Amino acid sequence: MNQAEKTKWVIDPAHSEIHFKVKHLVIANVTGSFEKFNATVYSNGEDFTDAQVEFKADVNSINTNQPDRDNHLKSPDFFDAGTHPELTFVSKSLRKKGDGGFVLGGDLTIRGTTKHVELEGEFGGIVKDPYGNTKAGFELNGKVNRKEFGLHWNALTEAGGMVVGDEIKLMMNVELAKS
Repeated sequence: MNQAEKTKWVIDPAHSEIHFKVKHLVIANVTGSFEKFNATVYSNGEDFTDAQVEFKADVNSINTNQPDRDNHLKSPDFFDAGTHPELTFVSKSLRKKGDGGFVLGGDLTIRGTTKHVELEGEFGGIVKDPYGNTKAGFELNGKVNRKEFGLHWNALTEAGGMVVGDEIKLMMNVELAKS
């Protein structure tokens, strides 16, 4: 079945959140988000077992509630937003898990480097909103190693610990609107 025959869903940015966490000084987490993003999902009707997902986030919209840190993250030390203004995810597989969840596998591209990642997910269900629009909700979580995507900058503390952890936790709450 081609995409023209499938149901198209689009992300509702007003009701979706794309967050990440990374260790700082090994003792605490810094949480951030991307404020500008979009996604399209194609599926057979309201059955997401065959979903095809395309997601993009604007690197310049990164927000950790600290402007100096955000500017550093946009710099060539990290995301290099001037050369690589967006990160992308394109799904390759979706499999159900026994607990009612699912695993969404796909290619994540950051800073021109593409790696396969898997995101654990939960389907929240489908409802009609007060305006008659059909909405679907999902929660997705995963982990990536930032260095695999070319985000190598770091510094050492006096005790020899790393300032920035390598593992990045991804947390996404997504609401889709049937198009």
